Amino acid sequence: MPLLYSIGKVTLGRVLMTGWRPHVEGIEHIPQTGGAIFAGNHLSVADELLLGAVVPRHLAFWAKSDYFTGTGVKGWFNRQLMAGVGAIRVERAGGRAALTAFDAAIPALRGGELVAVYPEGTRSPDGRLYRGRTGVARLAVAAGVPIIPVGVVGTDKVQPIGRLFPKLQRGVITVKFGKPIDTVGRSDDRTALRELTDQVMGEIQKLTGQEYIPRYAPKREE
Repeated sequence: MPLLYSIGKVTLGRVLMTGWRPHVEGIEHIPQTGGAIFAGNHLSVADELLLGAVVPRHLAFWAKSDYFTGTGVKGWFNRQLMAGVGAIRVERAGGRAALTAFDAAIPALRGGELVAVYPEGTRSPDGRLYRGRTGVARLAVAAGVPIIPVGVVGTDKVQPIGRLFPKLQRGVITVKFGKPIDTVGRSDDRTALRELTDQVMGEIQKLTGQEYIPRYAPKREE
């Protein structure tokens, strides 16, 4: 576990767990060893903090490339922060540039790391669950690791879009982990990846109870 991530677990992580007291279900589905992808819904920027606090192992999140290329004091700070927490760089431009994130994530997963992915690609604008993008399935099949569905409820009430800091509300947040979905032997053709992605989104919907919208969520700046 990266040093800065470890420090965050025993400082910020404890504050989140004691201050907000999230209810956690399905913790037994988190593997003690080996690589896996955590695929969850995305309601708030607080999702990543809560998920990192709840999962006992190091969980690598994606971070836009801007955090790795900035200049000046702020740029240096962001680069050190991303390296310290073990973040994976992703290019938001798409195409071949975006695949560099996969290049970094695949060996990490094969080496036994955990990676968090939000299949919707952005935060939900209205609390509903939108169609998942197939990147999560493509990554899991390429790395040969299971996908663990994650359902988070209540973070949009604690820290809605536009709010800088979360409100201190205990017992509002619930984090649920579903049974791992095996991907070994799955085909990587477009149809199979779409079916696997839809299966993952179906499991997430069962965990959260959100209304499902069979189209992609509108893009927004994170």
